Amino acid sequence: MYKNMFFLFLLLSVVVATKASSDTLIEKQRNLGVLTENAGLKLPVGFAAIVAIENAGRARHLAVTPQGKVYIKSGKLINGKSVLAFKQEDASGKLAITQSFDRIAGTGIAIKNGYLYTSSNEEVFRYKLNSNGDVEDTAKAQRIITGLINRRQHESKSIALDNAGNIYVNIGAYSNSCQEKDRAKGSKGIMPCPVLDSAGGIWCFKADKENQTYGDGFRYATGLRNVMGLDWNTQTNSLFVMQHGRDQLYQSWPEYFDTTSGAELPSECMYELHKGSNCGWPYIYYNHLLHKKMLAPEYGGDGKKEGSNEFQDPVVAFPGHMAPNALLFYTGNQFPSRYKNGAFIAFHGSWNRSPLPQAGYFVAFVPFKNGKPSGDWEVFADGFAGKPIINSTRSAEHRPCGLAQGPDGSLYVSDDSKGTIYKITYTGK
Repeated sequence: MYKNMFFLFLLLSVVVATKASSDTLIEKQRNLGVLTENAGLKLPVGFAAIVAIENAGRARHLAVTPQGKVYIKSGKLINGKSVLAFKQEDASGKLAITQSFDRIAGTGIAIKNGYLYTSSNEEVFRYKLNSNGDVEDTAKAQRIITGLINRRQHESKSIALDNAGNIYVNIGAYSNSCQEKDRAKGSKGIMPCPVLDSAGGIWCFKADKENQTYGDGFRYATGLRNVMGLDWNTQTNSLFVMQHGRDQLYQSWPEYFDTTSGAELPSECMYELHKGSNCGWPYIYYNHLLHKKMLAPEYGGDGKKEGSNEFQDPVVAFPGHMAPNALLFYTGNQFPSRYKNGAFIAFHGSWNRSPLPQAGYFVAFVPFKNGKPSGDWEVFADGFAGKPIINSTRSAEHRPCGLAQGPDGSLYVSDDSKGTIYKITYTGK
């Protein structure tokens, strides 16, 4: 009898999950397990958080050296500088500023093989680090890549490096869905989409060659509207990315979408990329409720027609319009073993779900096993927004943007609203 009851419960759970709206799914994930509150955050039992840094400007992405020094890239200059360096001064975990340099605002920052890499919206630089994890000469930046397209839409250049001397750069599409008239109601899509020639994908360059341009690198993957979060997975030896899905399905195509479906779709997707990957933007979008690629309305879709199988499927699909701004595969040993090699995602928070409440403003976790997702995603750290219902991005107190792993296995989360940096540790208590 109990066995039959279990399978009945399992069947009902599948039915409910399939029919549930994205808001219900998010709430379900938020209620997984017992949560404790630390530094204003809600975390799984056994975890603790502190505010390690305050007022760090528009703290976008961040990186941590093997010595524990934290480098932050700001989206706005702070006293004329865009990179801030901090180190821990005592056992409290609080960090104090030690350096500030780089006069070009931006988002991307990474550390690899003794160099600190930073990006503006058009270029990528690197600085030599010494044995203490300090930049040797803050006035001596090597320009690694230059001339990247910037048309003031999806212009941020997020970066990641592999173990073979390559650097990967997101070049976001300067368009919502490659329409004849961008974001205009009923405007058809251009075929083929000319944006994809120089944007809407990931480009690969050498990590140590100066003044590279498009001609020196190559388009590693295409069909990606905008990628803010990307990370090299050392377990699979491949690049994973989080795409920001397109906007305004309802506003542009009200004959096919209502306010609810326009708010919940398209999915925010995680892709595993390899050379030549094509994820389908702008021709398709993904529907996580149907588990299908759908033909975009700009190219003849009506919310029911499926998209071509020539395009890649995501490995994980999340509810729409949550803005995944960072991706990190956890390789530390401090957290419990189920977190090892799993993926953390910082959801910056949406603006395109009105009249429904906005969503995101949390850090999610996806368990991985043997390089593949091995369970449902869950909310790991919540409460950044400071209130349960967000109707406008301006009302959120904090917005998660960047993720970094410390040498001790702790997790750092940046907030580009108030410049707060959180440090999350596992205490087991």
